[in-house]
Amino acid sequence: MRSSAAAAVAFFIAGLVIPAGANAAPDECNDPSCVPGITGGVVLGAPCGDTAHYVFGTTSWGRLVFCGSPRRYEPRYFRSPPLKGIREENSSCEGALNTVAQAPDGLFLTCMASDGASRWLRGDT
Repeated sequence: MRSSAAAAVAFFIAGLVIPAGANAAPDECNDPSCVPGITGGVVLGAPCGDTAHYVFGTTSWGRLVFCGSPRRYEPRYFRSPPLKGIREENSSCEGALNTVAQAPDGLFLTCMASDGASRWLRGDT
């Protein structure tokens, strides 16, 4: 009896030490449906808070908007260019000019051409 109890405890402890597969990298995200942190029910033109992280929202009728601050005026919600999902800052965005994305940490990104290459750069600057 003692040996089977010891074996069960050892098996349980081994399960705690071996990392689980649940922490695997998420699947690719290429459209708004998989982007986390999109705020629902926002009003186009209404004031908003953060122009750098988790800036996207949707209106009551489903229009995608983003929180921006043109010429450093008070931030408000604007119609969003097409949202390409989750992308890494400074990665290539060849063929995606005039689109936006969100970095894994929530940073607002826009696809911009610079020095002959298209890259995902901060969208709040």
